[in-house]
Amino acid sequence: MSKDRQNIGGLTDLPSGLIDRLTKPFAYFFRIEAAAGLILFLFTLAALILSTSPWSHQFMNAWEIPIKIQGGSLDFGRSLKAWINDALMTLCFFLVALELKRDLVLGELKNPRMAALSIAAAAGGMLMPAGCYLALQFHEPGQSGWGTVMSTDTAFVIGCLALLGSRIPQSLRVFMLSVAIVDDIGAILVMAIGYSSHINWYALALSVFGIAFVRGMALIGIRNIALYFIVGSLIWLAVDASGIHATVAGVILGLMTPTRRWVSDERLHAILNNVVAYPAGDHWSGDTGDRKALLLAETAARETLSPVERLEIMLHPWVGFAIMPLFALANAGMPIAFSNLGDPVTEAVFVGFVLGKPIGILLFSWLALRTGIATRPPNLRWGLLAAGGLLAGIGFTMALFIANLAFSPGLINAAELGILSASIASATMGIALLVWLSPSGMHQSDELQ
Repeated sequence: MSKDRQNIGGLTDLPSGLIDRLTKPFAYFFRIEAAAGLILFLFTLAALILSTSPWSHQFMNAWEIPIKIQGGSLDFGRSLKAWINDALMTLCFFLVALELKRDLVLGELKNPRMAALSIAAAAGGMLMPAGCYLALQFHEPGQSGWGTVMSTDTAFVIGCLALLGSRIPQSLRVFMLSVAIVDDIGAILVMAIGYSSHINWYALALSVFGIAFVRGMALIGIRNIALYFIVGSLIWLAVDASGIHATVAGVILGLMTPTRRWVSDERLHAILNNVVAYPAGDHWSGDTGDRKALLLAETAARETLSPVERLEIMLHPWVGFAIMPLFALANAGMPIAFSNLGDPVTEAVFVGFVLGKPIGILLFSWLALRTGIATRPPNLRWGLLAAGGLLAGIGFTMALFIANLAFSPGLINAAELGILSASIASATMGIALLVWLSPSGMHQSDELQ
């Protein structure tokens, strides 16, 4: 490390105060990969306990409290649960789209053949579970719920992998994260096509105009996130009024977010050198050259990151530690009756996740590799792919989301029980297989290597 980059006397760090000694341990905890999955699990457990407690009636009714936005002729309202599912979850899907675009343009999926493996596996992980479900529910009351078994819960899967730490290769984490993200995008598209209501073409045209307007804002160089948030909110309203599920707006806007940064490293260094080159003045107020240089340096430092990266950093804690747990608290509550385990809908959901997911991921991965359109990292063995396929059967969050759209009130409890039982079984079997395949537990070679 060069002398000018060494942290001499701590001068290259920001000043610290007493509060930093209290907040740094918590910040470290929240940076752990498993933290979001752990918090999601705790909120899910809380929802299950409260929904079966003596306060279940009050707990379930609290989510149905109507909340309205009124102003002049505008009267827009829905329940608290619907606001969480439709509005807050849009930010979740926006973040998923950001992660997918970053991976495709800047990250691990930049290699087309490496991306092809994840995309093929995700396709198999969607088509095979849906096929298994329809085979059991064709012409039955729960037939419309086929989309429920197509999704994978990213937070829970990554949390399960984090539990094993360095015992599993990084290539498996990258593969599973990529599969889960592509899977989520596919599930959202299925939701938009298969579970949207009657289309209002006028509102849809307005949303298309809004999307084109956002593109125009980017082309002329507008970089103010607040302005994009305002226009994005209007697009969300238009998409919601069109009959297409409003969360689709988050996916579209996320995929439109630029991955190119505005300020290069060379320009940033030149601007920062210009700041330190100013001599100390006697006056530090008003429109001075020193102040202009510092403001310019602040903007340059911020714009060195691409919009995709900045928005990911900004939204990830809110989505992982606030929106997703709140969604779980609002949607995971259900009266658990183990006598319902034999319900046909419960069985179809369970089979779709526990069998359909790993079979689909392995089969489509093999086909992609066999045809030569994809490549596989050397340390990503077939046993690890099988374990990852089992973990992909954890479809909790997105599955609950789609189930609320797909099932009638009389079937939703059976579907939710299937989702819960399948997620527990998939997590248990996936983790157990990974432990057995880890260096300390490996007892056999990978025949399919």
